[in-house]
Amino acid sequence: MVNFGPSSTVPDKFKGRLFHEHNASVTLMRTTRDECTKLGEILARKVAIAATGMSRVMLPLRGISLIDVEGAPFYDAAADQALFVALKNGVQCPVLEIESDINDSTFAKEAVRLLHEMIISGVKLAGTAT
Repeated sequence: MVNFGPSSTVPDKFKGRLFHEHNASVTLMRTTRDECTKLGEILARKVAIAATGMSRVMLPLRGISLIDVEGAPFYDAAADQALFVALKNGVQCPVLEIESDINDSTFAKEAVRLLHEMIISGVKLAGTAT
């Protein structure tokens, strides 16, 4: 999504787009499939630069925000898929696809499990543990 200030600050060129007024100070605009593809490519480049050592990308397949889950105002599975495909195609590290939304405890537990696994593996690789 794209964040703007109050709805009065949204540029005219975005008329007709899908918006969600979060509060009086924040207006959100849903990104399109094409925009999500570009965002995925940008994120993949950033991951490629920043990822050193053991790196992983986790994708919450059922929604990337509270308002992007099925039945919510920004739900657009095709746009999310475009983001994920571009990201997966551009990164060199493993990508874990998680069948939950980003705010679900399933996603949080998997993130904790993965972090723990990476810490333990890193310690073993460094030769400081058996």
